[in-house]
Amino acid sequence: MATVELRFSALPEHVRTARLVAAAVARRAGVDESVLDEVRLAVGEACSRAVGLHRRSGIDDAVRVKLVEQEKRFLIEVGDGVPGGAGAEAGSHAIDGSAGEDAAEAAMGLAVISGLVDDLDISTDEHGGVVRMSWPVAIHPVLP
Repeated sequence: MATVELRFSALPEHVRTARLVAAAVARRAGVDESVLDEVRLAVGEACSRAVGLHRRSGIDDAVRVKLVEQEKRFLIEVGDGVPGGAGAEAGSHAIDGSAGEDAAEAAMGLAVISGLVDDLDISTDEHGGVVRMSWPVAIHPVLP
């Protein structure tokens, strides 16, 4: 089981890099070419959501992206450093008067992700919120 881990500063300009890396690793893992755009979009939404949560909460921790090649699935976890981060869309991270708008934006990002990913899990771990997504892989992975 191969694993690639990324950590990046919570800056919007790093989201593109995370999308590109995720697509490249997904291709190598054997994710069907027709699904790679969905992988890119879902990772972009999840990373943008994490960046937004970090910035609104004033957290300097890195956004975490874990790409795991399993036997029959390709798993991506995007983690934020916001305590209770997976529940942020419920408004639990109110810092100023814009909490309702922030909650709506976070909920919209999760709605987009759920439309792109059949296997989606949103939870928390000891570091903060985690968005887990996975896609099936071909029996014979595509090698570079």
